[in-house]
Amino acid sequence: MFYILLTLFGCLTGITAVLFGFGGGFVVVPLLYRLLSASHRADDPIGQSAMHIAVATSTCVMIVNALIATDKHRRAGNLIRHYLWPLGGFIALGAILGAVAAVWVSGEVIRYAFIAYLGVTIIDCLLRRGFLSRSEGIIPRRLSRTETSGGGVGIGAIATFLGVGGSVMTVPLLRRCGLSMSQATSMANPLSVPVAVAGTLTYMALARFSQAELGAWFVGYVDLLAFAVLTLGSLVGIRLATPWIGRIPDRVHAWVYIALLMMVMISLGVS
Repeated sequence: MFYILLTLFGCLTGITAVLFGFGGGFVVVPLLYRLLSASHRADDPIGQSAMHIAVATSTCVMIVNALIATDKHRRAGNLIRHYLWPLGGFIALGAILGAVAAVWVSGEVIRYAFIAYLGVTIIDCLLRRGFLSRSEGIIPRRLSRTETSGGGVGIGAIATFLGVGGSVMTVPLLRRCGLSMSQATSMANPLSVPVAVAGTLTYMALARFSQAELGAWFVGYVDLLAFAVLTLGSLVGIRLATPWIGRIPDRVHAWVYIALLMMVMISLGVS
């Protein structure tokens, strides 16, 4: 049952990666945390490290999802170069800082930080102008230097700390620059790649400082079996979602994005 659920939710991560820019973290982190906590005792090393494992494995899954989804959107012509670089470089720098911080913080702190950040983001998207509605004929503005440098480092640090791809921050940011939901969510995928790569490598390297012995199928905090099953499921989801690229009405796209954030926050909050 454990791996059946991972396969089904892996498929969901593929769909959300293509249509909403979620590289997997908003699905994988709550799911894997709950499954590991339920299947291992509180005094078991895996049970004690459940949140760290969920976050680290999530960043690993995001590498595959983000790269494949990026290629799909490149072919659809949704990517705009000047929104990707140098923002992506600053996000990578922040990702390393976030992964280092997360390794030295308890799993419960990460979990509550995840819930709190989702709540703030949902409220911000609902109340601040520019996310739910987009004026017709608006000319998108470029990111400022502060948004690119400071914002990029902040996005990378928070995203890797929480084990998400950064779409929860990049999508609202790009949306307020005047981009459509289709364009904003498309850009979230390549911008998630530096978070996923930097986060995964850092978790693998720093986990050796932990005294926990997790088993043969772990590289650092990354659960290789869970990663393989989730990735196979995500490939199916990506294939199913690809025909819908650019076909969802903009306002509907924005509301569904917020609804997904709410579902994940509730799921993690009641675990």
